[in-house]
Amino acid sequence: MKKFFTKRNKAFTLVETLVAISIFTVSILGLMSVLAQGTNDTTYAKRKIIATYLAQEGIEYLRNMRDTYVLYTGIPGNSWSDFKADLAPCNPGTGCGFDPTFPHIVFTCTGGNSCKLYIVNGGYSTSPSGTDSGFTRKVWMTTIGNDEVKVFSTVSWTQVSGTYTMTFAENLFNWIQ
Repeated sequence: MKKFFTKRNKAFTLVETLVAISIFTVSILGLMSVLAQGTNDTTYAKRKIIATYLAQEGIEYLRNMRDTYVLYTGIPGNSWSDFKADLAPCNPGTGCGFDPTFPHIVFTCTGGNSCKLYIVNGGYSTSPSGTDSGFTRKVWMTTIGNDEVKVFSTVSWTQVSGTYTMTFAENLFNWIQ
């Protein structure tokens, strides 16, 4: 008995090829989406770490300012009262900025001065001669008692996924009577 076999075409049909390309495209798009989200998350983490350091630097600057005012009371304009008076215009609404290159110069963040931070020689400064870093830092104080104040340092930044804020606070005391 003789069997007749018909030889079938072993190639892909057009429909099979289109389905395979569709599946491949969807998987590549999913992978690209995951990679894009990972890049965004990495950028957010980096900017949050920088904001944390900048907010802490704001607190450290105010602590240094307090120490200088309290330790060098023999110099006119240096006392706990003068320290509080210099920070009195700084409130949560406007806040104040400072430039660490000029000791104890505090200015309000109003008008043309929005307390933006610029990168100058690898560091952060309020001098507009540098490159805009994308961060703003505002510091302010609330009086708790005669010998105690609470200082705040807020750093804000904007990126593709939204606007973010990092705020640190610390109580400072008049530790020399």
